[in-house]
Amino acid sequence: MYPDVTFVLGGAASGKSAFSEQLVVSSGKNRVYFATSQVFDDEMRQKVQRHITQRGDGWTTVEAPFDLGPALGELTPDHICLIDCATMWLTNHLLAENDLDQAQFALLQALQSCRAPVVIVSNEVGHGIVPDNALSRRFREAQGQLNIALAAQADLAVQVTAGLPLVLKGQLP
Repeated sequence: MYPDVTFVLGGAASGKSAFSEQLVVSSGKNRVYFATSQVFDDEMRQKVQRHITQRGDGWTTVEAPFDLGPALGELTPDHICLIDCATMWLTNHLLAENDLDQAQFALLQALQSCRAPVVIVSNEVGHGIVPDNALSRRFREAQGQLNIALAAQADLAVQVTAGLPLVLKGQLP
């Protein structure tokens, strides 16, 4: 049986997205990709294009930079969803000055009621130094809280480093 919620955590460029994509593909279900990034410059546009190319064909893409709940609610058991990534989603809310606690609560509720398996990618930001400015420290704390909440709700939690998965909770399908 495939886990209801899989949480994949790793540092920047750790291989977490590629690992998550392979988990989704191996499920054999209809693949839906929830893109949380917003494209404001050429660098981000190129990164998004690399991710699209890396994923390949067979995916339905949903642009979801803020409210994931309605799109998660539309999924059926024959789907599997990849949210890439919770870090960009959180950043969007932080920069828009939205209520982070409310946004996190809504996301966790949507995950709980989703009828399809969901794989969520997120960045581990707690291994570095203490940031030198208030916004970065606020982000680091909020990301840590979100990661803890997602890991607690997940049936499977995996840390990816150098492309190698380490299961923290549950079992790989």
